[in-house]
Amino acid sequence: AYDICLHGVVYQVNKWDPKQFDWTKKLADADYVGPTCQYCHMRGGHHNVQRFGTVYTSMGMSMADRGAPIWKEKRDRWSSVCDDCHSPRFAKEDLQAMDESVKDAGLKYRETFKVAEDLVKDGV
Repeated sequence: AYDICLHGVVYQVNKWDPKQFDWTKKLADADYVGPTCQYCHMRGGHHNVQRFGTVYTSMGMSMADRGAPIWKEKRDRWSSVCDDCHSPRFAKEDLQAMDESVKDAGLKYRETFKVAEDLVKDGV
């Protein structure tokens, strides 16, 4: 997802330019043209990248109600990172768009799985 989002594209285009991404500096001291994966997911020196993730499929929860209280802390933490550069509305709208994408992907996955299951039943 990062590679195709605006931040990822900026990184891919500029990653070899030492004026844009000076890899000799510590992340906290760097003044990058855009955030890298580490900026968002390893914030505050935490090495648990899931801490600032928004994808719950690894927990078997791809169709979970992401508005449920159990996810509020995770979503608020995630939004706080975006607020470094964007308005609070941006993070909220971005999360909503991702939620819809996960719902769509889940539906497509189940449809595809059903087709494959039917093919196996038909002996294909």
